[in-house]
Amino acid sequence: MTTTGADRGAGGVGGWWWWGRRRSVVLDVGLAVVSALECALEGVGFAGEAGLPVPVGVLFGLVVGSVLLVRRRWPVGVVLVSIAVAPAEMGFLMGIVGLYSLAASEVPRRITAVLAGMSTVAVFVVTVVRLRQDVAQADVDARDFDPSGWYVPVVSLFMTLGLNAPPLLFGLYIGARRRLMESLRERADSLEQELSLLADRAEQRAQWARQEERTRIAREMHDVVAHRVSLMVVHAAALQAVALKDPQKAVRNAALVGDMGRQALTELREMLGVLREGAAPAAPAVPPLAAVGRAAAAAAEAAAEGDGPCLDALEGLCEQSRLAGAVVEFVVIGEARAYPPEVERTAYRVVQEALTNVHKHAAGAKVVVRLAHREAEVAMQVENGPCPSDAGAADVRLPSGGNGLVGMRERVLRLGGVFVSGATDDGGFKVSAVLPTGGQSVGV
Repeated sequence: MTTTGADRGAGGVGGWWWWGRRRSVVLDVGLAVVSALECALEGVGFAGEAGLPVPVGVLFGLVVGSVLLVRRRWPVGVVLVSIAVAPAEMGFLMGIVGLYSLAASEVPRRITAVLAGMSTVAVFVVTVVRLRQDVAQADVDARDFDPSGWYVPVVSLFMTLGLNAPPLLFGLYIGARRRLMESLRERADSLEQELSLLADRAEQRAQWARQEERTRIAREMHDVVAHRVSLMVVHAAALQAVALKDPQKAVRNAALVGDMGRQALTELREMLGVLREGAAPAAPAVPPLAAVGRAAAAAAEAAAEGDGPCLDALEGLCEQSRLAGAVVEFVVIGEARAYPPEVERTAYRVVQEALTNVHKHAAGAKVVVRLAHREAEVAMQVENGPCPSDAGAADVRLPSGGNGLVGMRERVLRLGGVFVSGATDDGGFKVSAVLPTGGQSVGV
């Protein structure tokens, strides 16, 4: 982080009154000593003209000159003291440094202008009076030279401006430069804080993208493995039941188990292939945060654009359940048409997971699968009746992780659809989903 003025003040000499750095203390003390010595020497002449004892004039000069020590804390007071002692012709160094300190400080500009004008008038008046006296005493014989004319005011004006203008202008420049540097430091601090916030948000977005990708992969794996393996277990149980009674049926069931296992492996290989294609060949040890988010989003997009199951495969999906011994009725309402790949894949997965749940929890129950093509949406419903009392397939004992309904809901809500599931009045179970298609079909 950059160091602001407050940070520098906290890291300076701390308890040394108003100074922020040690060199500031040394500079102000040195100027105060020089100013005190100057005023003490000028106090000797002031004591002689005022009829005061010399020690009193010297002591007065020392006190007045040491006021320069507080120029950083009270610049207005220093300038007022210099104006007050101007008629005594002392404190020239204090007046110059005081004007500089006043112009460079945070005092309002109107106050600076008023005090600078007062100091200029005081110096001009004292210079005019002193110059008039000096000129009058220097050349008494010069009858043709009148010092009271244009010479004394012009020279006094140039001398006054020469004494007051440079420190005032230089102080204004230093003050403006100091404020500019302080504003730049504050802007640098604010920009660094904004960058830190942006980095935190980028990290959060990258974390969210990674979490979304993990959830999507887990959902796909669950849909593929759960459905295929559930059917394989059902067929294996049937195979065990009819192995001795009907060898031909046992052979058919064994062939179905093999086919389903190969289909499951094929879908898993396709999924892993998409993941490998989306991964970078050589990633750095600590990748940039933005690159992480882009890579995760690109992987998700590549996976979404990849080939997957569609609505045309629903009939084959229902046939697989029929071969496993379930009574499945497939009803299509409306004119079939092609939809965006994400919509078709989600609809297929919802029906697939619903049939898997039927095999797990209601083996032998009658199932009705409805698919409705509407103007701007596609709806699907899987409803099964109550489980038969004999339920010979109950011995299959399929495990359930409780993630099927959650995964279906996530898929549907991700596309802006509606998902409803629950028990029916006759003891069965119903799963319904509606997916928006935007009123447009995809050309085949």
